[in-house]
Amino acid sequence: MPARGRGAVLAGLGAYVPPRVLTNAELCGQRPIGDEWIRTRIGVASRRIADGEATVDLAVRAGRHALTAAGVSAVDAVVLATISPDRLLPAGAPEVAARLGLGTVPAFDLASGCSGFLYGLGVASSMITAGAFDRVLLVASDVFSAFLDPQDWLMSAIFGDGAGAVVLCAGEAGAPGAFGPFDLGSDGAQADLLEIPGGGARARKRKLAAPDEEFSPYFRMDGPVVRKQAVVGMCDSVTRALDRAGWRLGDLDLLVAHQANQRILDGLTAELGLAPGQVLSHIETYGNAAAASVPVLLAQAAAAGTLSPGRRVALTAYGAGLAWGSTTLVWPEVRAVAEDG
Repeated sequence: MPARGRGAVLAGLGAYVPPRVLTNAELCGQRPIGDEWIRTRIGVASRRIADGEATVDLAVRAGRHALTAAGVSAVDAVVLATISPDRLLPAGAPEVAARLGLGTVPAFDLASGCSGFLYGLGVASSMITAGAFDRVLLVASDVFSAFLDPQDWLMSAIFGDGAGAVVLCAGEAGAPGAFGPFDLGSDGAQADLLEIPGGGARARKRKLAAPDEEFSPYFRMDGPVVRKQAVVGMCDSVTRALDRAGWRLGDLDLLVAHQANQRILDGLTAELGLAPGQVLSHIETYGNAAAASVPVLLAQAAAAGTLSPGRRVALTAYGAGLAWGSTTLVWPEVRAVAEDG
């Protein structure tokens, strides 16, 4: 992206997390491994679980808050980043647009695992900088609890539900709020490290050929392998994004990273040589909200004043795909509306 010219600028943020709080004590019941183990290994004390709400429901609430924060009632396009769609077909974004009263604007879903929000930012920014649209609503919403095996308490300990949204508007590249160059990447050779094997075309076709073969409809992952790769992957991605923006690590004020695991966040902090307070975290209270984790944290931090104008901020995420992404911005004067249940 050139230093000057047309850019995509952050104009408003919104977030919504459902009211139901699932504590470690409630989750673990009488199991000998409980609250202390989860806090130590994952860093989560509680998480929010959607009760009677689905992915589009959460997306609509977060999207409405972002529109309110930006002071607009219309956009040119809607992008929904999710890995927990309400239906395989159709996409959820057109329904989000309709329920928000945005009319018949272009709307589509984007599935890039937990880095979906970063991919969505890259896509929405490109749509604006290319001159195709002047204003885009990007929502990341996941009700990932619907895809967890009720018998797998460890996966249930990690994940929570939520939705975050941003409004991007055409502005000047390099101005406060304008997103810097993006670093996006993927490694499909490791696709089976995080997956939901059942429900798609592959499982359906194989089931026809081998009726006795079972494909789980629940999420599974190789946690230890992913944890190691996530630290290295996000460190490398952030470093590349900073280089492309012309920043050094010493220029960075805050890092907002995907809330996968507190150990991963601690690893990021150590590997990048940052102070603990420079890497924002709310995983203890909200768990891993998949694609929604970064925008929910952004909206909450902006509403609380943690993200103040002039601070140099980097965003990064890593997840299923494998897919990762990072970008930078100087925080602008911008409003955020964050609804906590």
